[in-house]
Amino acid sequence: MTDISDRRVGGRPVTGRWFEELPVGLTVEHALRRTVTETDNVLFTTMTMNPAPMHLDAEYAARSEFGQPLVNSMFTVALVVGLSVPELTMGTIVAQLGLSDVRFPAPVFAGDTIRVETEIVEARASRSRPAAGIVVFEHRAFNQRDQLVCQARRTGLMHRRPEAAGL
Repeated sequence: MTDISDRRVGGRPVTGRWFEELPVGLTVEHALRRTVTETDNVLFTTMTMNPAPMHLDAEYAARSEFGQPLVNSMFTVALVVGLSVPELTMGTIVAQLGLSDVRFPAPVFAGDTIRVETEIVEARASRSRPAAGIVVFEHRAFNQRDQLVCQARRTGLMHRRPEAAGL
């Protein structure tokens, strides 16, 4: 990567990686981790109008096979993407193009600490935007017991390094 003082877009410093810095096979272990709280789950679930008792009703959830409320899976995938932003896309993404192959192989509960690693699984120059490339990120999230709790592929339209794009 280039010197951080050279990493600016529109006068703002960026910490993400340019398209050229995201080769297929690159795996990044993200520095940030986050412990999920009951408040996270309740706020996210109610803000998104999801009335599912598995997320909001402790008595109901206690009688389930899990014995406690499940963290809303949409919160989980959003957290996974968010934890990857500083090292991958902060200031260097043009747009998120989509999410695919989202899986939740194990539940997340309040009190779990989530860590994320991301592998670049596809990368190609954009056919319609010469100053950008398309990258597919595979995010994998693990809890404190090293159980895989979320896996998702995210496609992003990424800025090329300004000098590489002729800017």
